[in-house]
Amino acid sequence: MASFATPVDVSVLVSVASDKGADDKPSFATERRVTPSWTVLQLKAKLETMTGIPPSSQRLRLKSPGHEYQWMDEDDQAIGRWSIGKGCEIEVHDQRPVAARPNYTDVSTTEKFELPDSTYESLPNSVLAWKKAQKLGRFDPNATTPEEIAREQVQKDTNEIKTKGIKISERVIILPSTPPHVRRGTVKFVGPVPAIPSPLSKSHSGEIPKDLAPIWVGVELDEPTGKNDGSVNGERYFTCLKNCGVFVKPEKLDVGDYPPLGLDLDDDMEEI
Repeated sequence: MASFATPVDVSVLVSVASDKGADDKPSFATERRVTPSWTVLQLKAKLETMTGIPPSSQRLRLKSPGHEYQWMDEDDQAIGRWSIGKGCEIEVHDQRPVAARPNYTDVSTTEKFELPDSTYESLPNSVLAWKKAQKLGRFDPNATTPEEIAREQVQKDTNEIKTKGIKISERVIILPSTPPHVRRGTVKFVGPVPAIPSPLSKSHSGEIPKDLAPIWVGVELDEPTGKNDGSVNGERYFTCLKNCGVFVKPEKLDVGDYPPLGLDLDDDMEEI
C-alpha cells in the first residue's frame, strides 16, 4: 500500500551549511516534508540519507521567517516544539573536521607540508639527485642553457618580423585563420612584453635582459575577440577598446591587404 503524507506534515527547506561562512551558498539544499512529532534524533537519521552526515555529527539550526535562529540540540525532543512551519529552513552543520569527511576535496584550510629547497637538494634518494648522477637536463654539461634557448628564440622572432614585414600600422590576420573564424586587425606594437612570463622568468629575479626577452606583436583586432585593451598586468603597450587587443608571436601572423571588417549595408537594407 502506498504511503501518503499526513495532514500535519510540513514542507521545509533542508540545507547543509558551508564551511566558508554564513554568507556563502550551502553545499546542498532541497525541500522535503517533515512530521513535527519526530524527535530530533529521528530527523537526523532521515537527513543522513540525504546529506551523508552521520546523526552523531549533525547539529541542526532552525531558520524561521521573522524569528531568531534556533539550535535544535535536544535529540529526544519532538521537532514540533521549535514551532516548525511552512517557509522554515533546517540547516545541517557537519561537526566533523573537514579533512575527516569522505570525498573531501577542498584543501584550502588544510595545513600543507613544505620542504625547503635546500633540504630537498641535500636528499640522496630524490629525483633531483638521480638527475645529477645521470647528468640529465640542466646537469648535462653539453645541454643548451636556458639563456641560449632564449637568445635563439629572439633571433627567430627577429627574422620572422623582418621576413614578413611586420611593423606598426600593417594589416594582419592571425593564424590559423579559416572562415568563419577569421581574425584580422592592425599592428600597434612590436617588441618585448616583460609583463608576459617567459621561460627565463623563474631563473631571473630581476628584469630579463633585452637580448633575451621574447618579442611579441600587439594587434588591435577589428572585432572584440581579443583578451585585453593593449595592456597586460597593469602595463600598457598600446591603446584600444576592451577585448580588441591581443599579443601574439610573429610566426602566428600574416601581413597583407586585409581591409577592416565592415557591415554589408545592402544585405541589412533587405532585412529591414
